[in-house]
Amino acid sequence: MKKTTLALAVLTLFGAQTASAQDTVKLAVGQRGNWDTSVSEIGQRAGIFNKHGLVLEIVYTNGSGETQQAVISGSVNLGIATGIMGALSAYAKGAPVRIVSAETTGAGDLYWYVKADSPIKSLRDTDGKTLAYSTHGSSTHGIVTAFMKQYDLKAKPTAVGGPAANLTAVMSGQIDVGWAAPPFGLDQLDKKEIRIIATGNDAAVFKGQTVRVNIANANFLKEHKDVVDRYMKAYRETVDYMYHNPEALKIYAQWLNISEEKAKRTRDDFFPPQAVDPDRIVGLDIVVKDAVALKFTSTELTKDQLAELIQIPPR
Repeated sequence: MKKTTLALAVLTLFGAQTASAQDTVKLAVGQRGNWDTSVSEIGQRAGIFNKHGLVLEIVYTNGSGETQQAVISGSVNLGIATGIMGALSAYAKGAPVRIVSAETTGAGDLYWYVKADSPIKSLRDTDGKTLAYSTHGSSTHGIVTAFMKQYDLKAKPTAVGGPAANLTAVMSGQIDVGWAAPPFGLDQLDKKEIRIIATGNDAAVFKGQTVRVNIANANFLKEHKDVVDRYMKAYRETVDYMYHNPEALKIYAQWLNISEEKAKRTRDDFFPPQAVDPDRIVGLDIVVKDAVALKFTSTELTKDQLAELIQIPPR
């Protein structure tokens, strides 16, 4: 009896020590359900973050503006999938933000579409037509602006909001061309109710360039660098899991209550592995110039400033 009691006491003590070793990380994540923004959710559900001693508290926002503000205010520790231009702008204005990884490179996940019976076949058919983006200063706004310049369009860029509002506006005839990101809209594509006429990668300036990043509150990073390092180790492990373990698709599908077929299409058709590589910020020399041209920053950030801003933990 004494041996059993002692064994239970040891197990209880071990369990308490294990629990106390878990660190809580608060995250703000934009666009709930996108494949790229689901790394933390899938990793937590698969037990990967727990293995690295982390418990994630995830709050989903309506976009990178809200995400970034939550990080700046310190109400969360990390912000997932914030626009790189917004991060440069916030840092330039003295906000306590640091980039800890790339989030998405390329813009193939964003697509522009029309009703199936629309006479519009391509972007070149949009003269005089409404061409949607989400909000001013967003990645979709930047892409539409690039479309206008690249193809010399005479369309009418229009702020419409998120994918749900766009679908309603397109199907009711309020706008001509809407935008979305998978898995949103895949059902309508399957039913041939809508047709894709362009993706973000059709804007040459955005193709292959890192468009979203993950950020940390600078004070949290300074005081809890070990936690951020472990978060990124788990993040990288989860990204690998998402492309090499079929269980990841099951977790993603169950979470969103969609079919595994749709989950696979979301991943394979819109997010090649290199698009979510967290260790490579691509096209930074172009990004800092575009940030000035688009008035996100007044001057190009210097190499020293970029070195302070971008602090990707080593593998």
